[in-house]
Amino acid sequence: MSNRIAFQGEPGAYSHEACRNARPDMEALPCRTFEDVIESVRSGEADLAMLPVENTTYGRVADIHRLLPHSGLHIIDEAFVRVHINLLAVPGATLEDITEAHSHLVLLPQCAGFLKEHDIRGRVSPDNARAAREVSEQGDLHSAALASELAGEIYGLNVLARHIEDQDNNTTRFLVMSRQADMSRRGPHGMITSFVFQVRNIPAALYKAMGGFATNGINMTKLESYMVDGSFTATQFYADIVGHPEDRNVQLAMEELEHFTTNVEVLGVYPAAHSRG
Repeated sequence: MSNRIAFQGEPGAYSHEACRNARPDMEALPCRTFEDVIESVRSGEADLAMLPVENTTYGRVADIHRLLPHSGLHIIDEAFVRVHINLLAVPGATLEDITEAHSHLVLLPQCAGFLKEHDIRGRVSPDNARAAREVSEQGDLHSAALASELAGEIYGLNVLARHIEDQDNNTTRFLVMSRQADMSRRGPHGMITSFVFQVRNIPAALYKAMGGFATNGINMTKLESYMVDGSFTATQFYADIVGHPEDRNVQLAMEELEHFTTNVEVLGVYPAAHSRG
């Protein structure tokens, strides 16, 4: 056992924060790409993968749904991280000193009100944790980073302003993935089953496929479509339902689903996080 959990990004990224929160006893392993995260688990370099799947502000994370069915990994848990953005600067700098703030393209607009109020120019960086690292390395009293408090802790930066995001509900959902599936019932908040499928080429196939979940009283919390192999005609769906595959109503719904679909594949069975409520 390597006792490592892999994530995409540099140390201090919000994915790193998710690793710390969900698996504090494991060493977090930074990886360059999502593919690298998956491969690190497949090869045994890491035991688990922490992958972001959706954000309340920006929707689903590109490419993740495409990667999951072919990853060879299984979802065993979910985690939620409230994205708090902080203004970080080198020791000795004050808020009045800061003239520009660096961060990822998606974070800068979330702090537009704060930046305008303090006459700070936003500068795009490929990664918010990288922005923190570079601000630390350059040592410029007039330059700051917009990132997590964890990034400030790692790179020796001071928090000049805390939780400066304009909206107070920005949350990212992550999936924890393993080489081995865990079908056991666990957690105090019920179970989630995630799966992918393609509908048959018959009229109203999707409508009919979904009917079994409604008639069996199953709550489907997510249904997303995406193209397969760049084709406009081949569509795959990703779904999350509340329930365990051994529940009788779930069994009945999945049996009905199979009549109208092809390639149904369960990606994981895992406890619902308290943060869902």
